[in-house]
Amino acid sequence: MGSLGRRGFMTAAGSLATMSATGTPALATADAADAPTASEYVDVQLLSITDLHGYLQAPPTSDQVITGAAGKKFTVGGVPYLAAHLEALRAGHTNTFFFAQGDLFSGWAFPAVSLADEPTIEALNALGLDFSTAGNHEFDRTPGFLIDHMENGSPYAGEGWTNSFPDSTGGAFPGADFRYYSANMLWGRSGDTVLAPVNVEYVHGPHGRRLPIGFIHLTVTGTESATTSFQTALRMLDQLETANRCAALLKSQGVNAIVLSMHDGAVAGSDFNSGSTPSGPAYDLALAASPDIDAIVTGHWHCAFNMMVPDPSGRPRPFVEAGCHGQILNEINLRLDPTTGKVVRELTTSTNQPNTHDVTPDPDLKEIADYWTGYATRRGAVRIGRQTASFTRTRNSLGESTMGNLVADWALWAGGQELDPFDTGNIWPNVAADLAVIAIAPRLGPCVINDDLQLDTAAQGAVAYTKAFNAVGYGDPIVTATVTGQCIHDALEQQWKTQGTVLGFAPFAVSHNVRYTFDAAGPAGNRVDPADVLINGVPLDPHATYRLATTAYTLQGADDYPALLNHTEPVRHTRDFESFVAYVQSQSVLTPAPLGRVTARKAATARGDIARLLPLAAPHDTDRTPRVAAAGTDGAQGRC
Repeated sequence: MGSLGRRGFMTAAGSLATMSATGTPALATADAADAPTASEYVDVQLLSITDLHGYLQAPPTSDQVITGAAGKKFTVGGVPYLAAHLEALRAGHTNTFFFAQGDLFSGWAFPAVSLADEPTIEALNALGLDFSTAGNHEFDRTPGFLIDHMENGSPYAGEGWTNSFPDSTGGAFPGADFRYYSANMLWGRSGDTVLAPVNVEYVHGPHGRRLPIGFIHLTVTGTESATTSFQTALRMLDQLETANRCAALLKSQGVNAIVLSMHDGAVAGSDFNSGSTPSGPAYDLALAASPDIDAIVTGHWHCAFNMMVPDPSGRPRPFVEAGCHGQILNEINLRLDPTTGKVVRELTTSTNQPNTHDVTPDPDLKEIADYWTGYATRRGAVRIGRQTASFTRTRNSLGESTMGNLVADWALWAGGQELDPFDTGNIWPNVAADLAVIAIAPRLGPCVINDDLQLDTAAQGAVAYTKAFNAVGYGDPIVTATVTGQCIHDALEQQWKTQGTVLGFAPFAVSHNVRYTFDAAGPAGNRVDPADVLINGVPLDPHATYRLATTAYTLQGADDYPALLNHTEPVRHTRDFESFVAYVQSQSVLTPAPLGRVTARKAATARGDIARLLPLAAPHDTDRTPRVAAAGTDGAQGRC
């Protein structure tokens, strides 16, 4: 279209104060500065958050302060403040939508994750969330859990202990008032989408007209095989191809305003309300995606930027990400042609609004957040078992520890349990494990063990829920899989690796039914004789097959035991911290088993130590941020 002309500057109610505090919003053109005076067009406000991860009270300490224009710092976070900002921003807008880019639940804030993430759903319902893209962590249980429990509120076994907790009103968990969407997550066998791929919303135009806006939703590629969201029943489509196909379909149905909401991201500078030198998969997609898409809102990378990026035809459109953990609320303002429903791109504005604490927190959301914090604290103090002595991570020269043996025994137990009540993510039969191994000092990433399980003599050895919950786990499921005896042998050999001139030792803990001896003087790769590996007293047969239980992370070779990649028929079980709590409950009394599952020959003649033991990993904090090695993802090491 031609020049829109200059207008007397006005601004939408609720936006001016925040814009002046944080810097200039991103404008499609200079005319967009006067967009609110373009009364002949239909105003549409899009408000969004991403990657809340259940942080209702506040983000982790490292995320509580963000940097804006000119280096200005803002203290941010908490759903009570978010609700107050939402109310102010919505004021004066007839057509407004509040949506999200995924990873809203399945986080690491104890009050949320320990209560089946039901607190997060209650808070989002109270905030008035309209809909959300499904992120990778929405699949951290099973697709059935997401749909049947989180969306629809259906209880399952363990009601009142593992799910369906009374909410802040005293009522039963109702499920979400909103729905999740994903266009590129499919059932592997049928090819049907797991969730609806798009949604079409309508806004009010002049003379009673209803104008459609289509929203396309993408989940980050690799979710089906990621260690936390591991689901063999799922497969995924290419993001760009899916976005373009959905845009063409919407366009053919008369939808002329289209927004892409995607759980994949980018990085673009350090100022949360601008963008510089952008890079990442979402940015690559933004440059190539159909010109019919009028705005691209991203997540997953825990980054914050706000900018206009040209589509393939050269027309600018918003490309934004709103941080994580409730730090930021993105606001995009569109103007629609009242006759065609097309977005007048030249008038588009976008602003990342910080969720600051200079407003009065919403009392209803504060009550919800406080209620769940108190509930989790009281429940965390409940006794679930007893221990007779301390379990520690301190390893002897053979790599054994009492805590290591405990978690190996837990993994074997977990690998023999029934599947999640809402399990829809597995395709292979659930065959009980024959043995278990746990990497207790992996070369890559921290261990699944977070802390020692120290005896509390004052409590007569009582193990409280919180104590067990915090001792083990980072959000990975235990997985059982079929492996050959040769694979087990090779994985045991891979405990030793020469780096330079140093022979490093990254030991496994083995379950109570396994014994093995290694040659302490042998070279790396030739220390274990299969005849010296006994499973239930029988020597390991390299040609036989076994069901092995371990974490998904280890099974996929992510912590440098590549032999375990040679597995078949994997079956996902319950997540580690939930499973370990259930194990403590099932055992009633925990007593450290004596060491001696591992022995060595020629230890006295070996030069120096048997091998250089890797140091103990630092305990995880209670945020339970999962370990992710690749930069640009949503783990601690990849946070932007």
